[in-house]
Amino acid sequence: MKILLVEDDVALASRLALALGAAGFAIHEVRDGVEALHAGRQHQFDAAILDLGLPALDGLTVLDRLRREGHRLPVLVLTARERWSDKLAAFNAGADDYVIKPFEFDEVVVRLKALIRRSRGDAHPEFAIGPLRLDTRDGRVSVHGEAIALTAQEHRILAYLVHKRGSVVSRTEIFEHVYAPDEDRDSNVIDVLVARIRRKLGAPLIHTVRGAGYRLAWEADA
Repeated sequence: MKILLVEDDVALASRLALALGAAGFAIHEVRDGVEALHAGRQHQFDAAILDLGLPALDGLTVLDRLRREGHRLPVLVLTARERWSDKLAAFNAGADDYVIKPFEFDEVVVRLKALIRRSRGDAHPEFAIGPLRLDTRDGRVSVHGEAIALTAQEHRILAYLVHKRGSVVSRTEIFEHVYAPDEDRDSNVIDVLVARIRRKLGAPLIHTVRGAGYRLAWEADA
């Protein structure tokens, strides 16, 4: 999953990016409101973490403009502002959740995962597709009860396919949701990684749709 991280505190943003990266997220960092607005308009993200006290353009204005323009990405506000009036203003502008600084990094990770699940209509943290199990709380993957070891990129791709289960996902869409916008794009990399995931799963779960991309589904559901 690809996350837009908008935080002008460089040290805090770096620590948060490390925690999110360890949890399987691809991070695109920006430092001010103008950059945040541009990134939200130009790229597809699965969610955003937004500080309110930003230079150039404050977080509330960024959020309000994105919502008025029809952008629906889930937004977790991360701020030191703890007054009820500040929370109310954030929610009225379109925030989906609100975390007050200082915070536990694990809390942000858990809230972000829950936010993304809810935005896609998935209330439960564990996904089951045929013999495949993916637990979003700790990232565990198993097939027929046997644990499967995946690299970070393999896990990101599989997790995205699981969230989009039953739907055809193009290589371009996988790039947009799994890699940061500034990373090199090579369609062959996606094909190689998907082939590796298939071998590790050892079950007919990821189907190639010629000329379109991939679809994850158990054969009984296909």
